[in-house]
Amino acid sequence: MSGNDPIPPHQIAWVFDLNKCSGCQTCSVACKVHWNAESDTDAMWWCTVNTQPGRGTPRDYEEMGGGYDSAGNLRLGQLPTLEEFGGAWDFNWKEVYYGGKGRETFLGPTNGGPSWGMNWDEDQGAGEYPNAYFFYLPRLCNHCSRPACLDACPEQAIYKRPSDGLVLRDEARCEGHQQCMRGCPYKKIYFNAQRGVAQHCIGCFPRLEKGVAPACVRQCPGRGVFIGFLDDADSAVHRLVEDWRVALPLHPEWNTRPNVFYVPPLSPFKLREDRSVDESERRLPISYLESLFGTEVRGALHTLEGELARRKRGEPSELLDTLIAYEWKELLGPFSADPAEIAWD
Repeated sequence: MSGNDPIPPHQIAWVFDLNKCSGCQTCSVACKVHWNAESDTDAMWWCTVNTQPGRGTPRDYEEMGGGYDSAGNLRLGQLPTLEEFGGAWDFNWKEVYYGGKGRETFLGPTNGGPSWGMNWDEDQGAGEYPNAYFFYLPRLCNHCSRPACLDACPEQAIYKRPSDGLVLRDEARCEGHQQCMRGCPYKKIYFNAQRGVAQHCIGCFPRLEKGVAPACVRQCPGRGVFIGFLDDADSAVHRLVEDWRVALPLHPEWNTRPNVFYVPPLSPFKLREDRSVDESERRLPISYLESLFGTEVRGALHTLEGELARRKRGEPSELLDTLIAYEWKELLGPFSADPAEIAWD
């Protein structure tokens, strides 16, 4: 299947509710421990949670190019460097814990280390006191309906699985050209130098095949991540994306048709000079949210505000009930099996 082939009818998708994300990094750590704990994957974070506004990871990825132009032509962007991804420091663990110097020795890096990392500008945000603002943005492979990485690969090592729309790769075919990394505008592909292959999020497909939700979904303590199939009209994912249209893709102008969606954040209201609350304007500039999620973010925010107003009037809101997710299994769609009860191969 190529990037220009019809979209699989059974496309899996994620929805992250950014109003619930606390930046706790549980999803990123769960993914890291599950898939990237080896020494050859130190710089790999298939799932990352960055502070917005911020430079992200790899550093300034939004300016590196990739994806498709408005005419549908593939655009190869910049190849991120290891320094832009950020690496890992070595620390003096043994000296601190076993050196016998007690209060005289403190934990610190023993090598020069990187100048950037996965979450380098955490909580910095933007704006001026008392109206500073920021929010957290989890990112992983978007398993795009039109994956630029697939079209960029000269070895046809990347394919889109017809059964669920996951974008996967045959590492036996990968020659390490890294053209996929140039093609992906989200820069969520990493190069394993020891093995000579590129790697990216696989959607936890071994878990999906056992009916278990991906680690990033199941481990979220804030009940902020939904997973399901877009064609399943009864799923929360379908309703949030297709019916209520409050879940939007990141950078739709890159034209890869991503299948990771976001409920945009409703920031606090602005404070006036006398520190009274101005309920006519929120701190997050709508222009900034449009730069991330496109012009449809205005409609999504309007819908969210309207449903909040309904609730305040004591009226029911199916949308808010869905987002609140009173029962945690509502987030998991058809993947609610307990991993502790699975007989793994």
